[in-house]
Amino acid sequence: MAPAVSRRLRYLPLAIGAASLIAGFWTGLTRIGIALPDLGHLDAMHGALMISGFFGTLISLERAVALNRPFAYAAPALSAVGALALLFDAPMLAIVLFVTASAVLTFATGMILARLPTLFTAVLTLAAASWGIGTLAWLGGRPMGEVTGWWLAFLVLTIAGERLELSRLLAPSRWAQALFVVAIALIVAGAARGELASDSAPLTAVGYLACTAWLVVHDIARRTVRQSGQTRFSATCMLAGYFWLGVTGLYLLVSPPVAAAFAYDAAVHGIALGFVLSMVFGHALIILPAVTGVAVRYHPAVYGALALLHLSVALRIVSDFFEWVGPRAASGPLTIAALLVFALTVAVASLKGRADGRPRNAQTQPAAKS
Repeated sequence: MAPAVSRRLRYLPLAIGAASLIAGFWTGLTRIGIALPDLGHLDAMHGALMISGFFGTLISLERAVALNRPFAYAAPALSAVGALALLFDAPMLAIVLFVTASAVLTFATGMILARLPTLFTAVLTLAAASWGIGTLAWLGGRPMGEVTGWWLAFLVLTIAGERLELSRLLAPSRWAQALFVVAIALIVAGAARGELASDSAPLTAVGYLACTAWLVVHDIARRTVRQSGQTRFSATCMLAGYFWLGVTGLYLLVSPPVAAAFAYDAAVHGIALGFVLSMVFGHALIILPAVTGVAVRYHPAVYGALALLHLSVALRIVSDFFEWVGPRAASGPLTIAALLVFALTVAVASLKGRADGRPRNAQTQPAAKS
C-alpha cells in the first residue's frame, strides 16, 4: 500500500477518536450540571468514551506508527470500532472490541520488549495490559472505581514509560531506576486493590507521588525547558502535567475517593485532564505530523491555551475539595475552550506558514519529544 494511502487510512480512527472525545466532553458537561440536550445512553459512558474511545485509540495509533507493522494497526482499528459501538448503544460489543484492542496493543508492545528487554518497554507493555484488565473488570460488573483505577494506570504508565525512554539520555542510576519500579508497582498494586472504589487509597497516592518525584528529578524536560520555541513549550507541558500528578497523589491522601462528595471526581480529572491532557498538548505538534503526514506549526500563542487548560483543572480540583457546585460546573467549559483555542491556534499558524512558503517547524526544528 502506498505511504500516502496508508496515512489517509489513519485519519479514520483519528476522526472516530475525535467524535468519542466530543461525546465524552458533552456527557461530562451534563454530569457537572451544564444544561445540554440529553444524549441518552451515552451519559453513562463518559469514562469509556474518554479513556478507551479517545485515549486508547490515540495511543494505539501512535504505537502502531512507531512499530510500523501492519498487524499493529489492528489495535487502533478495533478501538475505533469500539468507540463507534459505544456511540451507537452497543456497550457489550464495545467492551469486547476494547479488550481485543488492548490484547493487540499488549502483544505489539511485547514484541518490542522481546527485542529490546528494557525497563521502559516492560512498563509500556504493562500499561497496555492495564487497559484490558480494567475493561474486563467493567465486563465483570466491578465497581466503576475499580475499572477506572486500571484505566488511569494505563494512562500514567504509558506516559511514564515514554518519559523513562527519553531519560536514558541522562543515564539515571540503578537507584533511580529502582525508585521508578517502586512507583510503578505501587500504582499497579493500588489498581489491583480497587482503591479508587474504597475509602482509602494509600498505594495509589504514594505511587503517584513517587512517580512525580522521579519525573521531576530525572525527566529531560528539566533541561529542554531552558531552550526556546516548540521545545520549551513541550517541556513546559510535561512539567505542568507532573504538577497535577503530584497534586492528585496528595489529594488521595487527604481525601480518599469515597470519603467526600467529589473526591473521586478530583482524582480522575486530576490525572485525565491535568496530567494526560497536558501531555497531549505537549506532544500534539510532534505526533500529528508523524501519524498523518500533515505539517503543523508552533506559535507562542499556544501558551494561552495551556494556561487556560490548567486554570480549568485548578478550578475543578479546588471546587471538588470545597464542594463548590457552581465553580465546578464552570471548569468544564474552560477545559473545552482550552482545547478549541489550542486547535485554532495551531491551525491558523500552520495555514499561515504554508501561505508564506516557510519550511515546516521553521522556528524550532524539533526532532523528537522534549
